[in-house]
Amino acid sequence: MVQFGQYPAPRFTIAHLSDPHLLADGARQYGVVDPEPGLRLALERLGRLDPAPDVLVLTGDLADKAEPAAYARLLELVEPVADRLGAQVVWTMGNHDERAPYARGLFGSDDDGPQDRAYDVGGLRVLALDTSVPGYHHGSLTPDQLAWLADHLADPAEHGTVLAMHHPPIPVPMLPAAEIIELLDQQPLAGIVAGSDVRAILGGHFHYTSWSTFAGVPVSVAAASCYTVDPAPQARLISAVDGHQAITMLHLYDDRVVHTVVPLAEAPEVDGYPADLVSLLEALGTDERREIISRKDSAFNRGELAPG
Repeated sequence: MVQFGQYPAPRFTIAHLSDPHLLADGARQYGVVDPEPGLRLALERLGRLDPAPDVLVLTGDLADKAEPAAYARLLELVEPVADRLGAQVVWTMGNHDERAPYARGLFGSDDDGPQDRAYDVGGLRVLALDTSVPGYHHGSLTPDQLAWLADHLADPAEHGTVLAMHHPPIPVPMLPAAEIIELLDQQPLAGIVAGSDVRAILGGHFHYTSWSTFAGVPVSVAAASCYTVDPAPQARLISAVDGHQAITMLHLYDDRVVHTVVPLAEAPEVDGYPADLVSLLEALGTDERREIISRKDSAFNRGELAPG
């Protein structure tokens, strides 16, 4: 595709999905929400994107009750889509996941210890950190896990590193109750991340989209594909709702990261132009494109290039 603006194409594209909370045998969360359609819609959305993602990062709570059948279904849904897109898949443990069935179902492993793994995506390193605490919903990292992370980060990757973890290391001012189940003892992690080649940190857990920084690194929290938490409820401590589901896309350039929320629900189009208009624009020079798109009284802005 012809470059229309002053920036080149991104070097890497990451699709960040979180908290699918799959259940076995068609069960529903809270007796209402079937979590599978949200994940299927998220994956369908990815097929529309150009450029396609290089990697799909799923930041935990993959199976609501850690059922082996739910992990099997997760593979059935995600892997064929990733194969079609030519994308790697990064799995991350969440507090609803359990290490033994997670490791066995997704990796064929009998290792029931912390599920930390390193991935290479064409020179971009993705480190999946297991912040789960067996038997609890809050997050933590052991000294051994921090040492594992420090050892990896001691050798910079060609295009830097992305950290994926379920419990994001950021404040939660819109959901104070979540502070009780946040990632504990974040200072040691900050000491390792600061000054390293980490370019972005991806998390989930909160079930709504949020951003911050941690040790100077941008943190992106993706909303859930199953149900979300209303950050402005009416007289409720916590309000889980069947709506506002979304994923987040990250486009990594050599000197920056761009984050974009992609809502999962369809909305009625009120204006637009067909995709084949791209070929017309590509055939024009830079100044011609600016005249037809930017000039207020151009044929395009007068509506003479009829929407399709």
